[in-house]
Amino acid sequence: MALGIFDIILMKSNSNDRKKLNRLKGYTIMTDPKIITVGEIGEVLFERSFRAKYVNITIRPFNGIRVAVPVGVSLAAARKITESKTEWIKMHLFNNKQLEREYNELISNKKPLNRADAKKKIIRRLEELSVKHKIPFNKVFIRAQKTRWGSCSVKKNISLNINIARLPHKLMDYVILHELVHIRHNNHGEKYWQELSRIAGDAKSLDKKLDIYQPLLD
Repeated sequence: MALGIFDIILMKSNSNDRKKLNRLKGYTIMTDPKIITVGEIGEVLFERSFRAKYVNITIRPFNGIRVAVPVGVSLAAARKITESKTEWIKMHLFNNKQLEREYNELISNKKPLNRADAKKKIIRRLEELSVKHKIPFNKVFIRAQKTRWGSCSVKKNISLNINIARLPHKLMDYVILHELVHIRHNNHGEKYWQELSRIAGDAKSLDKKLDIYQPLLD
């Protein structure tokens, strides 16, 4: 297999080369993307990355499988690692197919919101979760933001997008809890994610699932 210039540099890089290349960490630099069929998995996108420290497999709904190949790791080695994760990948692909079906069904049946009913539904659930987890808030505002599901101010005022009323119940709860936990942790640090996961479940996983519903923000 012929190698590109970046392939040659990366395949031969040693620790000193890596230190030099780390200066580029502020950028996400990908080179020579290749789509390769891997065993039972099917098509996988492999991309060389200066930022990745390990072979990183990402599986997203509607986006398939992407593998970031770090400095010093050959494409053949990355492919072998990916194939060794076949069962894990197949499980996530199956789950993603379910998410894609749920999303497509939601979009195809999308109807105008009854704003009064949606607002009542959201506020009622916010109050229930606030009491349940003993996280009091100050005021709540229900809006139709174009770019975000919600926000929390330093004054403990919570803003929620009216379109969360369209989300599956668990994701609506996640958005509400996401903002309630900001009352205790006004950042996205480790302690924030730990507490959110404690009361909402696997927060990072739910956050990724929420991504596919972004078009509902209208």
